[in-house]
Amino acid sequence: MTSVHVWLRLGLILYAAGLSLCAAVDTTCEFYDNSECENQENCNSTSRFVMCKDEQQQEEGKRSHCYALWKNESNVITLVKKGCWLDDNDCYDKSECYEHDEAPEKGMFYCCCEGNLCNQHFDHLPIPQPDRSTAETPRTVPVDNSKELFRSLMYSLFPICGIALVVAVTFYMYKRHKSEHIQCFTRHKTEHVQIPTQDPLPPPPSPLLGLRPLQLLEVKARGRFGAVWKAQLLNEYVAVKIFPLQDKASWLNEQDIFTTQLMKHDNLLQFIAVEKRGDGLEMELWLITAFHERGSLTDYLKGHLLKWSEMCHIAETMARGLAYLHDDVMGRNGEYKPAIAHRDFKSKNVLLKQDLTVVVADFGLAMKFDPGRSCGDTHGQVGTRRYMAPEVLEGAINFNRDAFLRIDMYAFGLVLWEIVSRCSAVDGPVDEYQLPFEEEIGQHPTLEDMQEVVVHKKMRPQFRETWLKHQGLEILCETIEECWDHDAEARLSAGCVEERLGQLSRTVNITTSNTVDITTNQQTPPKESSL
Repeated sequence: MTSVHVWLRLGLILYAAGLSLCAAVDTTCEFYDNSECENQENCNSTSRFVMCKDEQQQEEGKRSHCYALWKNESNVITLVKKGCWLDDNDCYDKSECYEHDEAPEKGMFYCCCEGNLCNQHFDHLPIPQPDRSTAETPRTVPVDNSKELFRSLMYSLFPICGIALVVAVTFYMYKRHKSEHIQCFTRHKTEHVQIPTQDPLPPPPSPLLGLRPLQLLEVKARGRFGAVWKAQLLNEYVAVKIFPLQDKASWLNEQDIFTTQLMKHDNLLQFIAVEKRGDGLEMELWLITAFHERGSLTDYLKGHLLKWSEMCHIAETMARGLAYLHDDVMGRNGEYKPAIAHRDFKSKNVLLKQDLTVVVADFGLAMKFDPGRSCGDTHGQVGTRRYMAPEVLEGAINFNRDAFLRIDMYAFGLVLWEIVSRCSAVDGPVDEYQLPFEEEIGQHPTLEDMQEVVVHKKMRPQFRETWLKHQGLEILCETIEECWDHDAEARLSAGCVEERLGQLSRTVNITTSNTVDITTNQQTPPKESSL
């Protein structure tokens, strides 16, 4: 007996060691992406293998899986994607890749499994439903056929009689009150307005969102209306802005702005979908957009100095995005985008793509100006105090389209000052990053502080002497002053600023680190009124 126990213990130890070795091996999956075939020159219809290694998988207890996603249209199977999938309880201990749903949403089939190359083969094997008519074993008890016939007749005739009775009563009531109904309708005939019982939500642009949940990875930013997460949808990253229930109005307003016709633009944040998560008071409102790893302009300026070319590119694309937002745009097929005021323009709401191209984001306070419609009861004193224009701080806003667009241009001038303050093209050292008016009134100004500095003293952030000695930056400083002019009607429009910055970047060439040459056969566009 002793030797048997020894062998049993040795076997268990070897088994456990084998499990640990298996757990330590990286999973290899077959990879395929049919989007690579959109460009026929790079089309690669042959699958390849990838090793599943992700920083999220290095955590203790996390596991790697493989997945396959395909379409089945009229029994024609089209492979969409294959690859690695993050830790998912539904994939645990599945050695084969099978979809078990009877009829997956919109013909998209999905399966996941665990093990090397387990997604090479995939199939749809719906779980058969038990037939209730044969689920129970018939008992060998003699049945009275006459009783069964009577029951069958009762079950068949009772619904028919019920329906006939309802029809008869309804017809009688209709005939009885027909004259009264006509008279009442004549007296109270008004235009009927349908009140929606639910919030109008646009359909999700991608059916993939309905198939599998998003996986939240890490918080990237927190703001007044919630937190912004980096998330993963299959094998691409997206941004998820999560609003608490009390900020539902802001969530709905962002939807309304993003789903406006012709809102797709290279310098505006790309919208993907919206979702509601949870129930009751615990409900969360999700806004899903494109993800940009470099984050906001504020965060980037804190840790980076800008070359002259980089500064010009950021400033010009920022002006281009705001100009498109402010413009009335008519499409080729009759689509129309009205002018939209941002109303909370600041460097925190300006995001950077990998090549430092700007996208304007955060439309929770934005306002559309449809032709023939007034601004309504909109509260004028909204936004971030530090970026509020003098007329906003005074509470003296003209509630019309032009006034709100000029408020955006004041804030644009402050953001442009932030960009110039971190440009390395000047002589001498560059100051540490500061927010507008941080030097004058600190990091947490009150409304009274801003009113004293901006309205009464008419102060603006300081220009350094070294900026004015640099010919290119001197032109930029003049543009900034014309954007934040105390007289709202004297401010430049976003389109004019875009034109100036584009011409400046083309005509000013850096010859040394501290010197610029300006082409003399072109002139800077003259100062124009904002509208």
